[in-house]
Amino acid sequence: MITIAAICSVAAGVWLSSVHAIARRLVPFSGGLLMGVALFWLLPEIAAELTWPGALAWTLGGAAGLALIDRFVYPVCPACSHSHQHVKCETRLHGFAVPLLIAASIHSVLDGWIAASARDVVVIAPALVMAIGFHKAPEGFALGVIARASLASRAAAFAWCAATQAGVLAGAAMQATMAPHLPAGSLYKLLGLAAGSFFYLGGHAVDGELRRSGPAPAFWPALTGVAGSSVLRFFIS
Repeated sequence: MITIAAICSVAAGVWLSSVHAIARRLVPFSGGLLMGVALFWLLPEIAAELTWPGALAWTLGGAAGLALIDRFVYPVCPACSHSHQHVKCETRLHGFAVPLLIAASIHSVLDGWIAASARDVVVIAPALVMAIGFHKAPEGFALGVIARASLASRAAAFAWCAATQAGVLAGAAMQATMAPHLPAGSLYKLLGLAAGSFFYLGGHAVDGELRRSGPAPAFWPALTGVAGSSVLRFFIS
């Protein structure tokens, strides 16, 4: 059910971002949504396992690592190099697809792992699984919008995003066989790196619209996306 909800959200993001009348606002909105998912959903989950200093350290490490790769190894957007000017790119967020899909895949595997582990704690299992399912909705929507702006076709964006969300099933299967053999907290460190990647890529998406259209068209949709994630988290909590 979690995987189906995530894939439906991805489909909504991919389809809506193909409607030119609203596509311009959806990219910064989804950038804010992606940062909101990392801030209000992932960070508290990581902190519960690694403490807040540990969660912040691994999240900042993920963002800093991607920023260093972008700056010194291979730019997130090869066509616009380090200027972050996407105007001349073939797609609006050219180059985002690979790091975004890798981070989303890690996150999905962890979601599946956590959902599967809930079966051992019967009292909280329904609430935990419901919370994971609800947070896949804004995450999947943001993923679909940003992937559509990163890839040349709607079909490719949907297929790759659906594959990342299928990581939920892989994570659930892995939990049954690998959980007893892994050091405590190791998976949450990976989740911290993924959260940091979400922060960096979400901010980069907002930055691209800022340079194209100015502050208001970039920041208002982005702030709406961040607020949407926080409100959803509040009600689920």
